[in-house]
Amino acid sequence: MTTTKYRSVDVDGLNVFYREAGPVDAPVLLLLHGFPTASYLFRDLMPLLSDRYRLIAPDIPSFGETEIPSRETFGYTFDNLTRVIERFTEILGLSRYAMYVFDYGAPIGFRLAVRHPERVTAIISQNGNAYEEGLSDGWEPMKAYWADPSPARRDALRMMLKPETTVTQYTSGVPDETSVPPDGYTLDNYYLARAGEDEIQLDLLLDYATNTALYPTFQEYFRTYRPPLLAIWGRNDPFFLPEGAEAFKRDIPSAQIIFLDTGHFALATHPDEIASAIEQFLGEAVPAGTPA
Repeated sequence: MTTTKYRSVDVDGLNVFYREAGPVDAPVLLLLHGFPTASYLFRDLMPLLSDRYRLIAPDIPSFGETEIPSRETFGYTFDNLTRVIERFTEILGLSRYAMYVFDYGAPIGFRLAVRHPERVTAIISQNGNAYEEGLSDGWEPMKAYWADPSPARRDALRMMLKPETTVTQYTSGVPDETSVPPDGYTLDNYYLARAGEDEIQLDLLLDYATNTALYPTFQEYFRTYRPPLLAIWGRNDPFFLPEGAEAFKRDIPSAQIIFLDTGHFALATHPDEIASAIEQFLGEAVPAGTPA
């Protein structure tokens, strides 16, 4: 086990915070978090894998400790978030990497894979969706907002940013809520309460429609390049259904599917199980000694 380092790097004028652990010459695993969390999500996972892999976990712009550019100077779209992470990997010299994608991190990671299939050695999707059948009825208010981005529809989604909603996202579908550490959702709520963060997040909720529009493109990438893929899923996720995990096998027949008896934030309750599954999966897909 190696010590996690906490660093920042200038990405074309934007200060991006990231966590790093593991040998610098080991195969790279890029960790992409989702809403409303940050690289803190991976705090328990990174030490469990850092003996064999170089783990890199950036905070996506508007999340965590990465700089928050104003909405006037930076368009909060998933395409722009992807451009930042793309340049981040290039500045760090990450020419080949496996990726762990979760929630918002999935459409960012899949965009990266479509743009640079030669860079992606494997994909671990933890409740990171790419199929219509993976979307639960909980997405209906968002779909209404996409169809009619009126002030009223936008205001209706402010409930997604309330502290109690964050807690529910962590605890919904978890058989024993006392197994969910409060640290994660407490920190998430601190970040969400920053000035201007609400409007940024509502911009991203609106732009999420571009992700579902790209599902056919992501699926074509899966069919064409057949990357080694592990979908490890909290089966009780109220947002992304198990059908979304199972659908990967339609385009990647060799995909491995694992369900855990937990909710959306599976890493909060099952870090050991997820680390063990990743070790076995990457041990076959990206063996130690593979060039970084």
